[in-house]
Amino acid sequence: MRTQERTKWAIDPSHSKIGFKVKHLMISNVLGNFREFEGHVTTDGDDFSTAAISISLNSASIDTEMTDRDTHLKSADFFDAGNYPKITFDGSGLKDLGNDIYELTGSLVIKGVKKPVVLSVEYGGLMTDPWGNVKAGFSITGKMNRKEWGLNWNAVLEAGGVLVGEELKIIGDVELIKSAN
Repeated sequence: MRTQERTKWAIDPSHSKIGFKVKHLMISNVLGNFREFEGHVTTDGDDFSTAAISISLNSASIDTEMTDRDTHLKSADFFDAGNYPKITFDGSGLKDLGNDIYELTGSLVIKGVKKPVVLSVEYGGLMTDPWGNVKAGFSITGKMNRKEWGLNWNAVLEAGGVLVGEELKIIGDVELIKSAN
């Protein structure tokens, strides 16, 4: 019996974005993106339901378009980038829910704390670019409580409430490029 050849994919960083949004003052959202990341996916052929997924983000590459806030996020109050330079995700299961929607389970490691997460993944399709590269597109969303990973800093507001929400929404648009194997 012949087994299907494993296909290797890599995240195309020039056509991908990985980040988050979190409530500020309990009334609006602050968006952040990681400028430096890499990821690898291995599948049986082009069947993404068989995917093994590994992603690594450079925690010091956080960008919220505000230098002072980015410096604070890199500090020990949040990502502690000096001691924990990488945030990692390893996907352990991808369940096809139909209509190009998948449920992705895996482990997220932030500041040395490893916890399970469940993400929603929308498959955008498979396409060959003008240079002959086979690419696949995905939109990823999820939620996490940042305090479960030791991202505890906050400030209580005089009028009640807190400066930074506990729930962090994970947002990603990822384009994979098929390796030549």
